[in-house]
Amino acid sequence: MKRGKKYQDAVKAFDKTQQYDVAEAIALVKKNATAKFDETIELHLRTGCDGRHAEQQVRGAVVLPHGTGKTVKVLVFAKGAKLDEALAAGADHAGGEELIPRIQNDGWLDFDVVVATPDMMGVVGRLGKVLGPKGLMPNPKAGTVTMDVTKAVNDIKAGKIEYRLDKTNIIHVPVGKASFTDEQLSDNFQSLMGAINKAKPASLKGQYIKSATLTSTMGPGVKLNVVKITQ
Repeated sequence: MKRGKKYQDAVKAFDKTQQYDVAEAIALVKKNATAKFDETIELHLRTGCDGRHAEQQVRGAVVLPHGTGKTVKVLVFAKGAKLDEALAAGADHAGGEELIPRIQNDGWLDFDVVVATPDMMGVVGRLGKVLGPKGLMPNPKAGTVTMDVTKAVNDIKAGKIEYRLDKTNIIHVPVGKASFTDEQLSDNFQSLMGAINKAKPASLKGQYIKSATLTSTMGPGVKLNVVKITQ
């Protein structure tokens, strides 16, 4: 993949083999976020977990103190009073069975997070083949299967993000935007790592976090000091 001049210059501006402290890494990544849009700052963690084993799955959610910088659209599957509650809480869309054909047949996916009350999971389960591959299936561990739809919607709108292993046992999560201050990105990073460190599977024998990289959407990755972020 051919990289542009800005990327090449950014790579030359720091030592790609060095592991940096969080504050240094944030400063470097922000400096290298030179695109014409507000780039997302992302964290990529390569773990020693084997996600094929249920007891080594890592999945959860955390509310970032300063949010993600992104407006998140929430769809809530509920019925009766819970439907009204979801809309009152600020859900962008809410409904029940009538949404199935719209998503399944019409390809409607104008939402970023799906929340469901437990009694609606039978309905939502029918959308597994559509929502599953996109990482949109509600999950109790992420707090998206709940009767407290007000809290779920409020948390998501405030900057709640989900973290989970991908098929290669890597966790990819947003930390904020390049326009955030260093302090805001640092606060978000600490909250995120605190949650991920706590989620370390008890059955894991080897090293939990093998490598950590902080990057912006278009910029080069900066390696983090793994020992310091996992203490």
